[in-house]
Amino acid sequence: MRRLACLALLALVALPAYAERLRLATWNLEWLVTPATFGNLAPQCTAPGARSGARDRALPCDALDAARRSDEDIARLARFAAQAAPDVVALQEVDGAAAAAGVFPGYAFCFTQRRNVQNVGFAIRHGIPHRCNADYRVLAPAGSGLRYGADVTLFPGSAGEIRLLGVHLKSGCASEPLTTPRESCALLQRQVPLLERWIDARAAEGVAFAVLGDFNRRFDRERKGALDDSGRLVAMWPELNDGDPPGAELVLAGGGPIACGTRYDGRAPIDHVVLGRELAPALVSGSYRAWPYPAEGRWPDHCLISVELHLEGRHGV
Repeated sequence: MRRLACLALLALVALPAYAERLRLATWNLEWLVTPATFGNLAPQCTAPGARSGARDRALPCDALDAARRSDEDIARLARFAAQAAPDVVALQEVDGAAAAAGVFPGYAFCFTQRRNVQNVGFAIRHGIPHRCNADYRVLAPAGSGLRYGADVTLFPGSAGEIRLLGVHLKSGCASEPLTTPRESCALLQRQVPLLERWIDARAAEGVAFAVLGDFNRRFDRERKGALDDSGRLVAMWPELNDGDPPGAELVLAGGGPIACGTRYDGRAPIDHVVLGRELAPALVSGSYRAWPYPAEGRWPDHCLISVELHLEGRHGV
């Protein structure tokens, strides 16, 4: 009996950290490619503003400074990532698993399958059960050049299954009404109902879910109503969070201005962690954090944002 009790105690001690809490994060790494890939693509960089498609392998000439990283730059990012220690992090502007592995060694990866160097994906700490689902290509209408959504399931087949969608929506319309006569606003406006389709499908299934990443939208600057007097879509957040169907009520983690050492410090973020109704109760109060960059070194132009979820009992532990 004593031996069985000792074995039970050892089993509890050996439980991974995510059995009770899971640190969920999002990070736009600003044109992260390997130094070797940069060396191959930089000489043939494309003119600023030129639209590249999902199958294009190119770097814009005006992005070369951001994309030019040495091995030490990558190692610095890796040390910072180790300090933040996310269990699962949605990544944007990353050239797939090969580039991400330098920053998150030992993690598993689920990335969208564009040949383009800008992909969306997830880095998942080793040992966390997961399944990489098909890319959510609906977010990139034909000819738009927009990025796919990365879809992953954590703890698949368990009672605590969690579905995550990583996104990087169209830039250039962060606070204006979506009806603003500009291509960037028109494209972002097209993406909103496509994103809502994924959210509504998960709500209808009754599964725990979250959407996280670079929404390229400051929700604090939006009007309360989703539609204008003519019935046109003008705001993202009230459209996504319309509670229809039941279960589609959303919780936005965090809020208000953040700072981490970028030129955007003091503004409300365009990167968000959005939780569905089934997952929202797991959010640990006060856990929202924008991780400050060290003073030395060159850093991405987005903060690494994280929250913690209390998972005890959600997946059979």
